Amino acid sequence: MALHIEKIVRNFSRYHKYTLGTELRNRSRNIVEKIIQANNSENRKEHLLELRLELETLKVFTRLCHDSGGFSSTKSYLHIAERIVNIAKQNEGWIGKTV
Repeated sequence: MALHIEKIVRNFSRYHKYTLGTELRNRSRNIVEKIIQANNSENRKEHLLELRLELETLKVFTRLCHDSGGFSSTKSYLHIAERIVNIAKQNEGWIGKTV
């Protein structure tokens, strides 16, 4: 997902690239970081709950970017949104296993 966001942000207009595009890129990298932290921690649940928050935040910024015309096509937005939802579902499964 992070790699896909990097590729999509390249095609944003200058305004969106340096505002919401930067936010999307940073948030997607934070998600990768949270997954790594969870995988390497004994207290996984704490990191997975933080990951949940990061995913929700990324979802909101992605929608904001779409609504403001940042994505070149709805297809690009839908692809990213679907990936975020899939990772969120996977994360919820991980959280359920740590109880």
